[in-house]
Amino acid sequence: MYTYYLAVDIGASSGRHILGHVEDGRIVLEEVYRFDNSMVEADGHLCWNLDMIFREVKQGLIKCREAGKIPVSMGIDTWAVDYVLLDGHDRILGPTYAYRDHRTEKMDIEVSKLISEQELYSRTGIQKQLFNTIYQLYAHKMQSPDILENAQTLLMIPDYLNFLLTNVKSNEYTNATSTGLVSAVARDWDRELIDVLGYPQRLFGKLSMPKTLLGRFSPEIIEEVGFDCEVVLPATHDTGSAFLAVPACDENAFYISSGTWSLMGTELPCPVINEDSRLANLTNEGGYDYRYRYLKNIMGLWIIQCIRKELGNKYSFDEMSRMASENSHFTTQIDVNHSSFLSPVSMTEAIRDYCRKTGQAVPGTVGELLQCVYASLAKSYAETLGQLEKLTGKSCSSINIVGGGSQNDYLNQLTANYTGKTVYAGPTEGTALGNIMVQMIRTGEFSDLFEARAAIPGSFEIRKIEPVI
Repeated sequence: MYTYYLAVDIGASSGRHILGHVEDGRIVLEEVYRFDNSMVEADGHLCWNLDMIFREVKQGLIKCREAGKIPVSMGIDTWAVDYVLLDGHDRILGPTYAYRDHRTEKMDIEVSKLISEQELYSRTGIQKQLFNTIYQLYAHKMQSPDILENAQTLLMIPDYLNFLLTNVKSNEYTNATSTGLVSAVARDWDRELIDVLGYPQRLFGKLSMPKTLLGRFSPEIIEEVGFDCEVVLPATHDTGSAFLAVPACDENAFYISSGTWSLMGTELPCPVINEDSRLANLTNEGGYDYRYRYLKNIMGLWIIQCIRKELGNKYSFDEMSRMASENSHFTTQIDVNHSSFLSPVSMTEAIRDYCRKTGQAVPGTVGELLQCVYASLAKSYAETLGQLEKLTGKSCSSINIVGGGSQNDYLNQLTANYTGKTVYAGPTEGTALGNIMVQMIRTGEFSDLFEARAAIPGSFEIRKIEPVI
């Protein structure tokens, strides 16, 4: 009989319940439930349907019981920056906005009137992105101040789901750092900054680290799902969990967590918060055991996902990669991080419009369109790698790609070609694996992160891709 651990890994397009156990020194993962997730439009805004998400969380727990595989603990990870505000009766105030909503436009300008971008970065080390929580909260302050005035608690999305399971409120550290409101040096809420911005101090509770036991299921949840379970905090920011699943022990390896977003960077013991780093728009996100994930957020496979949806989902991702490779001669490229690709009405037209404005050949076929995106992603990886090497002083030995995007052989090869580095692709379920590893370390299945990482190469397929110049 195995000891099971459950990762509930929820992304911007889907969620999955993955059980893990140790068998003969190997980590074994098993998907027991998967559900769709997407932003919904409400009153002209992009929002999250948290009621639906929580129903799916509970349905996945029921599936574990039905399979006869009851986990001893579970952990939830999701995307970052989005949050709920609760009133004094723990009811959500207002919509749960999604980070791609346009309400934060020009909020950076308003915030910069109170604190310069240079000082903000020197305090938090977080790259400027209009959807960061710091700007979302300022949108609340400007557009719906009554909500902010009546709010008593701020919980990030995984914090809120944990609260629904346990009745325990907590702010987990790795996700909190994505807000742009945590001091990179003190590793706690920057209370002075919060005062400068005029946000109520009561919203921000004590930060808890990954591996913390939050609690157990409430009686209501036990009755509904049919069993009790410990709820443990992983790195609740999905990138924080994904970086834990990189099998490299080489400190000069660089990582890409590849999915809707491509998060490219490395682990450091201390943040890099100088002006060159700010101008490169690199970020210092808090990680497990106070490691820093020094990285850049790159738009990633979101662009491909949007194109696929606009084509009626009639092509698989493998077919799309093949069509791109058949048009490798097409040389037009885009800046994948350009704001026009964040949430356009039509991604296809946004790309074509960008090409027209930059005086390049406009993609005429689906294959040319896809080649443009894949090559542009690889070029962005290469440019980011150069910035990372310069600012960290590291000479990259290899690039480890984890997550769903690691299955894209064509993009992996382009990445190797553009960077000139050996690429190691896998494991695929990096985020869920990192989530489960934290739970296993807590119970002593592994003594520490080093031992857990050492088990990865023998547990999962890791493919080696050499550059072809």
